[in-house]
Amino acid sequence: MTARVRVATVTIMLCVAEAAAGAHDGPPFPILSNHITGAYSVSIWTDPDTTDDQSAGGQFWIRLHLASGGGDVPAETRATVTIKPVDRTGAERTASAAAVRDDVTNQFAAVVMDHEGRFAVHVAVDGPLGPGAAEAFVDATYSLRPARWLLILYLAPFVLVGLLWGRLLLRRRQADSS
Repeated sequence: MTARVRVATVTIMLCVAEAAAGAHDGPPFPILSNHITGAYSVSIWTDPDTTDDQSAGGQFWIRLHLASGGGDVPAETRATVTIKPVDRTGAERTASAAAVRDDVTNQFAAVVMDHEGRFAVHVAVDGPLGPGAAEAFVDATYSLRPARWLLILYLAPFVLVGLLWGRLLLRRRQADSS
């Protein structure tokens, strides 16, 4: 296999790997499951993405069921999500959850998470059956991948060193054969 074919193969593999890595953000995951509080059983699912542009990237899904296991959660029941940084000082941020597709047992709220790190999550539930509260912790991370042009910037020194080294090897081979 010639050097050019090897370089082309490695370059294509890196581009494909980078495209695949940038295409997936990761699914939500549970940080609290079936916590009984008041008349409710609360589960919290999250996709805790940090953003620099103050967009609400921290996503929370609140699953509500009756602690008794029977009956329906009243339609007036609402959850409120509050987050607070644990690893540094920072303001609490609160968002009211809204029913997903008019299903009160599945509510969604998005909150601004302005830095990577650990956050305390507090969910307050209020409805005709009374109040409830649940606590959990989550580690927020950036979901954004570097721009494609940054991949070229990061790889450029390695490619240049490889090309110079290859050129040196070719010159040595030519000098030895003459």
